[in-house]
Amino acid sequence: MQAQVRAYLDHLAVERGLAANTLSSYRRDLRRYVDALTARGRTAIGQVGEDDVVSFLAALREGDEAHPPLAAGSAARAVVAVRGLHRFAVREGMSAADPARDVRPPVPPRRLPKAIGIAEVERLLAAAGPSDTPRGMRDRALLELLYGTGARISEAVGLAVDDVDLDDAVVLLRGKGDKDRVVPVGRYAREALEAYLVRARPTLNVRGQGGPALFLNARGGRLSRQSAWSTLRSAAGRAGLRDVSPHTLRHSFATHLLDGGADVRVVQELLGHASVTTTQVYTLVTVDRLREVYASAHPRALA
Repeated sequence: MQAQVRAYLDHLAVERGLAANTLSSYRRDLRRYVDALTARGRTAIGQVGEDDVVSFLAALREGDEAHPPLAAGSAARAVVAVRGLHRFAVREGMSAADPARDVRPPVPPRRLPKAIGIAEVERLLAAAGPSDTPRGMRDRALLELLYGTGARISEAVGLAVDDVDLDDAVVLLRGKGDKDRVVPVGRYAREALEAYLVRARPTLNVRGQGGPALFLNARGGRLSRQSAWSTLRSAAGRAGLRDVSPHTLRHSFATHLLDGGADVRVVQELLGHASVTTTQVYTLVTVDRLREVYASAHPRALA
């Protein structure tokens, strides 16, 4: 069986070109798999049944004296390696049947989006930069737009001046897969954008290199995603906030809307999600918050 596993790993390395780290993980997972099969009296891939594979998966999740229990993600990786081994064995004539075909890897728990509270958002926006400098006005407008519209950072830096209609208080965001959407702009973001467009952008565009781009860098060119990221990171540092990413304001936008009673379908449209299932992840955040309030406020919640 070890020779059959080696043949599979060689196939992955030579024909599939898997990365060294991935191969190392597969080798470790399959070594453990072979040990488990040997303990059950199996000496060749063709002798393995579905119950052997299921038993191995259960052992991964439960752990034993030599191995701690594996998280769903790590166990899923091991099952993927096992399934690949058995498909290879059938294809190469080492086995007549694939006992792992119907064994599904465990599904990792859905990660809740990271959001910060409203007070933390206000601290972040207040720390955007000096309001009397072109760069400070640009940074404030950028961050206010990200939080006020839920735009992805790539959508924000990709905006043209004509994509913003301050009279109607809307912005045209060009999302993934050429899916455009029109999103309302709140008062704070509108005022910050107006100040930037009137007082700051002409100064930054002194060389006329900006073209139609809304957000410009210090040299007059279009602001890059990396520079926008740096702007956010610097503001977060000044505000004393840690682990704030470009998606943090987008997650916070969605979470605060749902906390305020917005319908999940409306939030889906605002975020530009193709499926409401993606948006519903944010409702889990809200349910957790409701549970905390219930536990602390209801007289019989802790009974």
